[in-house]
Amino acid sequence: MAKLLYGFSMSLDGFLAGPGGDMSWLTPYLRPDPAVDDLIPRIGALLVGRRTFGGDDPHRGDPEREGKAFGGGWEGPQFVLTHRPAAPVPDVTFVGDLREAVDAAKAAAGDKYVNVLGADVARQCLEAGLLDEILAMPVPVLLGDGIRIFDHPGGKTVPLEPLAPNWFRVVR
Repeated sequence: MAKLLYGFSMSLDGFLAGPGGDMSWLTPYLRPDPAVDDLIPRIGALLVGRRTFGGDDPHRGDPEREGKAFGGGWEGPQFVLTHRPAAPVPDVTFVGDLREAVDAAKAAAGDKYVNVLGADVARQCLEAGLLDEILAMPVPVLLGDGIRIFDHPGGKTVPLEPLAPNWFRVVR
């Protein structure tokens, strides 16, 4: 059965995106990464937040990579969690309920991972007890401002079990 994984790049001061969701900060740091190269073929579906789906793209301006998952390194079914569906897009399903979106993505992924894209969707999955694993890929930069990972003042402590460098299982 599919596992729900939140894999993300973040600045060393804990930001996933710059102010306003700007992802251009990541562009100078995108390079071959063995952890990502190993992960991509193990992803069966994506669970994407609406802001992430329609948001900034670190590959903006590159016609070969812009708008494509992992810059074109992955293709497959995507499930966008939203109450505001967009115009139909091939291989994209818009879903209004978190559990329905997770169930649909897991069914589509088979025995592979469902990779979560979007800080708010990841937080919702964690709070609902649906997130199985986390892969944190630190980037050598301090952004100073932007969208933080799991930003939820007053949230509860979530224990994690190390599986590999920067890879953790959520302990329930």
